[in-house]
Amino acid sequence: MGKRVDRIAEPWGSRTPYGRHQAWPARLDVHLAEGVAQEAVDRWVQTASILHSGGDAMDIAVKDGAMVGVRGRVVDRVNRGRLGPKDAFGWQANASPDRLTRPLVRRGGHLVESDWDTAMDLVVSRSRDLLADRGPGSIGFYTTGQLFLEEYYTLAVVARAGIGTNHLDGNTRLCTSTAAEALQESFGCDGQPGSYDDFDHADVIALFGHNIAETQPVQWMRLLDRLDGADPPRLVCVDPRPTRVARRAAVHLAPRVGTNVALLNALLHEIIRTGRIDRDYIAAHTVGFDELAESVAGCSPEWAADICDVPASQIREAAELLGTADSLTSTVLQGVYQSHQATAAAVQVNNLHLIRGMLGRPGAGVLQMNGQPTAQNTRECGANGDLPGFRNWENDEHVADLAKVWNVEPGTIPHYAPPTHAMQMFRYAEQGSLRLLWISGTNPAVSLPELSRIRSILSQDRLFVVVQDLFLTETAQLADVVLPAATWGEKTGTFTNADRTVHLSDKAVEPPGGAKPDLDIFLDYARRMDFRDKDGGPLVTWHDPESAFEAWKRCSAGRPCDYTGLSYSKLRGGSGIHWPCNERAPGGTNRLYGEGIAWAHPDVCESYGKDLATGAPVSVVEYRSLNPEGKAVLKAAEYLPPHEAPDSDHPFQLTTGRTLYHFHTRTKTGRAPQLNAAAPDVWVEISASDAAAQGLGEGDLVEVTSPRGALRGRLRVTGIRPGLLFVPFHYGYWDTPAGSGPDGAVPGRAANETTVTDWDPASKQPLFKTAAAALTLVEKGSGRLSAAPTTTASAPATAGSVPATEGGPAAHVLEGPDPDVGSSAGGTQ
Repeated sequence: MGKRVDRIAEPWGSRTPYGRHQAWPARLDVHLAEGVAQEAVDRWVQTASILHSGGDAMDIAVKDGAMVGVRGRVVDRVNRGRLGPKDAFGWQANASPDRLTRPLVRRGGHLVESDWDTAMDLVVSRSRDLLADRGPGSIGFYTTGQLFLEEYYTLAVVARAGIGTNHLDGNTRLCTSTAAEALQESFGCDGQPGSYDDFDHADVIALFGHNIAETQPVQWMRLLDRLDGADPPRLVCVDPRPTRVARRAAVHLAPRVGTNVALLNALLHEIIRTGRIDRDYIAAHTVGFDELAESVAGCSPEWAADICDVPASQIREAAELLGTADSLTSTVLQGVYQSHQATAAAVQVNNLHLIRGMLGRPGAGVLQMNGQPTAQNTRECGANGDLPGFRNWENDEHVADLAKVWNVEPGTIPHYAPPTHAMQMFRYAEQGSLRLLWISGTNPAVSLPELSRIRSILSQDRLFVVVQDLFLTETAQLADVVLPAATWGEKTGTFTNADRTVHLSDKAVEPPGGAKPDLDIFLDYARRMDFRDKDGGPLVTWHDPESAFEAWKRCSAGRPCDYTGLSYSKLRGGSGIHWPCNERAPGGTNRLYGEGIAWAHPDVCESYGKDLATGAPVSVVEYRSLNPEGKAVLKAAEYLPPHEAPDSDHPFQLTTGRTLYHFHTRTKTGRAPQLNAAAPDVWVEISASDAAAQGLGEGDLVEVTSPRGALRGRLRVTGIRPGLLFVPFHYGYWDTPAGSGPDGAVPGRAANETTVTDWDPASKQPLFKTAAAALTLVEKGSGRLSAAPTTTASAPATAGSVPATEGGPAAHVLEGPDPDVGSSAGGTQ
């Protein structure tokens, strides 16, 4: 029998301890709407999580044609039946009464309801006019990390071979472009080397800027179960906040924001100095070791301690753990990717694994993590700016091969310059060369930096904005045409999580009103535009998700992300499967590089790399000279100070980030009652010492100001490092009272009102972690509390100073020790 657990107050649920090298025990989590019993469910439909990158497999409960709950899939390798809070409660947003159900078009300055033909005719006529008058470079596409593989691939074909534009990117630019770039720099190709299964075998697990407890909570459950089992791993945590990971770590390093490269260079220095390296592995599989060793020779712990404000003794202690681990697994996320010298820092984590030979075997792997459920698909399919199948846009043979797959001339596919990244696309729109911007499944009016600038760009009369989404988001409110989209559970498709596991998500219910799947919208646009291949046939030859998947398989054949061994029937009913999956590996590939570095040769690599300090591209001639045999590249990076430093007017550093209970700009999680109640409004975190120095306390209303803008929120006093403020980035204006927000007299609540328009030179990922800021009191709290959760990294510095986060009766999840609570073996039933 199972037990009911309040999964807001206890977000990671109950423990199932297990020992090193053992299989993670199953635990079946079930949450059904109030009053719905499991035996009353009509059918269970297979899917996986759409609210983080974990890829937690689940089944949707359907009764009378509506979603009524979810349960974990105990047969799946990713979660073994477990659900995180967003998994358990987020599905309720699908039935929100403010879903978009009809297209909207702008008439007389206002959005009014219309029909599909009218809306699509407007988009098509503007597309054709711009192509005739200004060419393909006047049209751009900005997509998400939450669509399905089949939809990204179709969009890539439409944009690259149909329109012929270089302007295609995803909001993965804000999330995991550094992961992709770092993997290309080190291994010549994207694709995670490691697997979640490595958590079962590692004796040391290092998390660099990765608050796994809140961003991938089910995998934190896995680590908690190992920590409570026999032979537990030792954790190394690099994070300026007192996260749940930090509290369980053997060593917690809390560096000054923007100094990751200095810290990592000191760790490399110590590991090399003490001889804890695998010289045979280095000689057989890498190039560049001598240059790396020389670069970090002067980077002692004492040198780094002064820069990072971390004790040298702690740096040595961490280096001891990393250097003596029998099996080391490392993860990296936004604390690195969205900070200063992002790619340079992520590459140093790769370097750490390469010099220790910690790749390709159980427990030895690196996971340059994703933040979104389908970010990996964005990258594979080319919807993030790269060419589909991890092809190299500078390699004419790769372009010709892709042209053959699409049956177009190679010159049709733009490859005259690097693909345009999102920040540059918005600059082109600002300058006027980009005149149509199609935004699908993302909300840049809240998620991009320096929001006043973004609102100004999207509001231009000369820019035609198309928004394809579920709700009238802050971005949709600025659009010329709004297209109502179906979402997860209302359509069929595949998606791939952060460790390359591919899942199938079957359609469970009908979308509301006239909302359509994103795939159908893209296919309709291609048909209306009459895109043709070189023989005069339709450019897009598929018509539904499964035929789109089969087309993608042909595109992926022989590439690193080979899907040719997968099919809908193979993915239906069982567990997710890792790519590459093909004739050689019909069951999928758990870990990459177990037999050496496979995709770094100059003829096959996805990229020749960039200068980590300037972003200048490495030429093919330089790359061939450096790496003629196609080994992993050990690329050194010198520490450089952040571009914006605190001063007398802005004495704090400001960092933004996530909380466990919300996803992105809350368009879904803000409409799930339990999740919204757990974190209903923005807050500002400050250290106890800084609060005391400023005469501030818990619940005070404060204003955070940067050179770009300001926001207001109530204060939470935590164990965050002194000199640093933290603000969650999830909160915008769609659910604020009329008349409030950034255009009113009172500053808004969106963190990105304050962040800087700046990006990493290599990955082009915006920097959300290193703004300078000032803090002023607006009014004393007078007993009011901040909205911050108490169960997470935002826990108050003094236990009991605020009430604990609770979810109430509706926040309970039934947890069972085994499948007896309810079978998950089926899939669609």
